[in-house]
Amino acid sequence: MPKGYLIAHIRVQDKAAFEEFKALSGPAIEAHGGKVLVRNPAPDHREGAAEGLAVVIEFESLAAAQAFYDSEAYGAARAARETCAETDLVLAEGL
Repeated sequence: MPKGYLIAHIRVQDKAAFEEFKALSGPAIEAHGGKVLVRNPAPDHREGAAEGLAVVIEFESLAAAQAFYDSEAYGAARAARETCAETDLVLAEGL
């Protein structure tokens, strides 16, 4: 079965408040079997408008990635993130 991936570019405006998001999102990722593959605050941005912190998280399947995103635990983290950052985020199925 193909893996599922969360791919995000996060533009943080308030680093102190972003720490709350990190504290909430880590356990939610772990609870859903996610594995952070990329967390780069200064990626080599070449094209497009999706700048900022680059994050890639791998899940066992797209359904698992969707369950993580829709979970109550990640919802709380997302609400915290929305107060301090702008985000471009997609869920995608791997090959």
